[in-house]
Amino acid sequence: MVYLAIEPRAAIEAIRLAIETGWIVLVGSDAITPEEQKRYSLSGVNLTRFSYPLANATSEIVADALETIEEHHPGEIVWVQHA
Repeated sequence: MVYLAIEPRAAIEAIRLAIETGWIVLVGSDAITPEEQKRYSLSGVNLTRFSYPLANATSEIVADALETIEEHHPGEIVWVQHA
């Protein structure tokens, strides 16, 4: 499964769940810092940080993020945080 976290609080929760479940987590650039991404990735979390923010993104930007997820994780169920 893939979890797309939009806000920092949801990103931390998704990462916590990924540690327990092995889920894949994707976040916007405004959800975690590059240093946090590196630290979590080094600890084994399958975590990707988009190069653009998602917290106040338009529906078109979120749709683009979902297309990218589908390209990299075809057939996976994707859970999206709804803010």
